Amino acid sequence: MAETAPAKNVTSTTTTPASASAGPDPEVAAIGKVNDALLPLEPAVRQRVLHWAAQRFEVILPKGKAAPAGNGGADEEDDQEGEQDGEQSETETPGAFADVASLYDAANPATEADKALVVGYWFQVVQGNADFTGFSVNKELSNLGHGVKNITVALGSMIDSTPRLVIQTHKAGKSKQARKKYKVTGEGIKRLKQMLAGNGGQE
Repeated sequence: MAETAPAKNVTSTTTTPASASAGPDPEVAAIGKVNDALLPLEPAVRQRVLHWAAQRFEVILPKGKAAPAGNGGADEEDDQEGEQDGEQSETETPGAFADVASLYDAANPATEADKALVVGYWFQVVQGNADFTGFSVNKELSNLGHGVKNITVALGSMIDSTPRLVIQTHKAGKSKQARKKYKVTGEGIKRLKQMLAGNGGQE
């Protein structure tokens, strides 16, 4: 009578790789969340959000625009360099200045209205505030040694200008001395960029 062979242990010894059970890569997950958050926003809003994030997490952003994923050809890079030649791109402008003094010096405003516009732009676009007060603008100008005689008149002239460079967003109280809040318009931002491009206070 033949002997029966001992039964073999059929228990699988295959182990699951550590990477398969560790969940999604945290970097990839973070990129996905940032993409989902920024995708529905306007370019100017994305710019402010990214600038805030860079300051909040102490990240130094490189200058220039990265080529779109999957299309990093040399032709695209040359096109981007050509577009930026002679002027600063919108994404570079805010981060290019470490403080309001540097922005003021680069813009070189000639009129009191332009001085107020530069600092208003600093508060709103660079620092990411929704609006600003005339008091805060003139205080910063005074710290720079360029305070204006009547900040309300300076801001009011831009509200009355065509195109309108500044709008009033809020007024606390009914008196003439009531604290008002202002916001730089899209045309005001264009004006500031013209100043940075070398036009200064001259039209």
